[in-house]
This record gives sequence, C-alpha cells and structure tokens, in this order.
Amino acid sequence: MMPLVAIVGRPNVGKSTLFNRIFGHRRAIVEDVPGVTRDRNYAEVTRYEKPFTLVDTGGFEPDSKESLLQQMRQQSQLAIEEADLIIFLMDGREGLTPSDMEVAELLRRQPKPVLYVVNKVDGEKQEEASLEFFSLGVGEILTVSAEHGRGISTLMEAVLEQLPSGSGRAEADEVTRIAVIGRPNVGKSSLVNRLLGFERVVANPQSGTTRDSIDTPFTYNRKPYLLIDTAGIRRKGRVSQKVEKFSVVHALKAIDRADVVLMVIDAVEGVTEQDLNVAGYAHEKGRAVILVVNKWDAIEKDNQTLGHYVEQVRMGFKFMSYAPIQFVSALTGQRVARIMEEVCKVSEQFSRRVSTSELNKVLEAAVAAHQPPIFRGKRLKIFYTTQVSTKPPSFIVFVSKAQGIHFSYERYLLNKIREGFGFEGTPIRLFFRDNKKSD
Repeated sequence: MMPLVAIVGRPNVGKSTLFNRIFGHRRAIVEDVPGVTRDRNYAEVTRYEKPFTLVDTGGFEPDSKESLLQQMRQQSQLAIEEADLIIFLMDGREGLTPSDMEVAELLRRQPKPVLYVVNKVDGEKQEEASLEFFSLGVGEILTVSAEHGRGISTLMEAVLEQLPSGSGRAEADEVTRIAVIGRPNVGKSSLVNRLLGFERVVANPQSGTTRDSIDTPFTYNRKPYLLIDTAGIRRKGRVSQKVEKFSVVHALKAIDRADVVLMVIDAVEGVTEQDLNVAGYAHEKGRAVILVVNKWDAIEKDNQTLGHYVEQVRMGFKFMSYAPIQFVSALTGQRVARIMEEVCKVSEQFSRRVSTSELNKVLEAAVAAHQPPIFRGKRLKIFYTTQVSTKPPSFIVFVSKAQGIHFSYERYLLNKIREGFGFEGTPIRLFFRDNKKSD
C-alpha cells in the first residue's frame, strides 16, 4: 500500500490549501465517472519519487474552546494511529495557541514522525513572528505559505525523507482479499460473521461499532481468502467527532488491499447518495465489485418487487453496470452462500488475461460495425490492441491520434470487449496511445 500522510491542525489554518498545493492542483469535486460526484478529502500523490496517499483532516467547526480541544485530541490521535507521517499545521498569523501546544505535546510523545509546519508565512515579517513556535520544543519548525507556494519545496524534501517506500500488498498473491464496505449500520459485520460461520466481529445495531479494519483469513473450496471488515464510510456532514474522517481512511486502505469489494446496501433504505459515494472509491481503485443488498428479509414482496429493485440499483449505479447484484439477509442467512460463489467468479474475471489475437478480432469487428470518429478532418485509424495487465484488466489501443478518441467511442469499445470476453464484476481500463509508425 502507499504510505499515508495526514495533515492535522485547527480549523482555518490552511490545511485544504496545503492539501491542494501538495497534490498539484485544486482537487476536483466532479469526477469524470458518471454518477460519482462528491467532496474529496484524500488524494493519491504520484508526482514525487515516492508516491503516497494524502489526507486532509479539516472541516471541524467547534462550538466552544473546550470542544475544539477535545476534537483536536481525537483528530490527532486518529492520525497517529493511521498515518505513516503527520504534518501538524499551525497558523503563523494567529500565532501559537493553547490548542497547538496541547496537540504538539501529544504528537511529540508518539513514535510516528511528525513535521511541525507554520503556514501563512508570506515574508520576513511573518518569518520573524513565527519564532514563537520554537517554544514548543520540538526541534525543527518549517514555515510555508500554502497559498503562494513559499517553502513548499523544502517541506516536500522533509516529507520524502521521512516517508517509507510503498511496500505493495502485504499478503501473498495467491490469497484473494475481500473488503466489505458500506455506510454505517447496513449490516457489514453481521454479513462477515455469517460468511465465516462464527462471531468474528462485533455486530451491534448502533451505527459505527466497527472502528478498525478487521482481517480474518479463511478457506473456501480449498482456496485461501482474507476477509476485511471495515468501518462505515459516512457522509461528510455526518462524520461524528469520535469516528472522524479516518473511518474513511480505514475503508480506503482496505479497498487498496482488496481484490474483490462487497458493497453492502440497506434494502430497507434503498440506494442512497452515500452508497454511490462509497462505491465510487472502489471503482476509482479499479477493484472487482459485488453489490450486496442486505436485509432483504425485511422487505414486503410481490412478483414485481425483485425486478423493480434491480432496476433501482442499476439506475443508481450506472457507473458500475459491470457489478453483479446479490440479495441477501445476514440476519437469517438467506442467499448468503451465493456471495462466495460470486466472489470466485468475479475474482477469476478480475485476474483474467485474453490473447492479443482474440482481442483484436473482437476490436476489428467493433470498428467495422462503428467507425472511429473524425479528428481534424481525418478518420481516426485503430491499428491494434493488447492487454497490458490484470487486476483490473487493462488494455492499450494504438491509434493514429489518441487525443481524438471521444469518451463515447471509448465506452463503445469497452462494451464490445465485455460482450466478447465477459469481465463481469470488474472494471476495465482502456488506454489510447499514438501509433508511432503512423506519424
């Protein structure tokens, strides 16, 4: 997994501005993937020699000074637990505050590396004023202006020096990793217990019982699996101060490790905006996904109920049309056994590799039926296609001018690949490259 860098600090010290500065540009709210629109508080930073995941822990608006101190302690403690490196950001204009001192004392006693950074230092005058932060007794104090980019290169040198190298996936390749994700209180832990056949994790009707990702190895049909139960991912405005945004980080790290993701939906509540947000994380990571509609026993049914519900789920998850749907009840065990059967299928598709000759036959037929678009007065020409990786299946298409391929034509080719080879349950990545021989 990529190492994790967390930015912590009081409200309005410039955490989000620093987040965007390190990431390289303002983080987009609207994603290119249809149906996935949301605020973002994390990013995979790949522009440096050591890639890492960056997390912004901001967004608190305390009711009182006491509330601020309490939230700061909780926020920082969660950062300590999850992060490989912590950037503790303070406000150079406002000066050193009691909140800063208390959190600095907490961080100083921890084994995790911490960078103490004073923001909003735009010139010599602010630089001199920032000397008071040395009274924290933590050694080096870095000064930056996140808004104007001052001191960012020095900060990033310190970050990269302290950052461990990404270690990749910890488990062996032959182990299929299954992450169970979803909103709080949709029955994730109950489903895990039912799949395993015993009470491995605490299941409680109160939402937010699971705080950490819990790993359980098991064997199914003589094959090794690892089941990962995660804390629920909450809507940004509903993240409690106890759980904080690091419940999201737990789930993100689980998804990062997973091959197959079980996206659990509450049948009683139906598909919600937050379900789409949560599933969007798995889609962006390129993981195989099974949509699991839980609490199906609590739904009053007639002959049309299932069909209507499938239509509702498909309409909501338009960006994830490849994902199979399972209707289950973790409480009664109804159809839960089918989940592992489905996991085996999508895991195989997730790792599937097709031959170049078969692939090009399918693409040649697709191009013959529907020609590529015209770009700058010339019809684009597709030369050949090859699969470059699995997990998820990824392909490179060599064309006369890659920039001329419209999203709609890319989607057309993706659909044709699915028609030819299946790939149920897994996203497909399609990359277009200029064919140098056509220049």
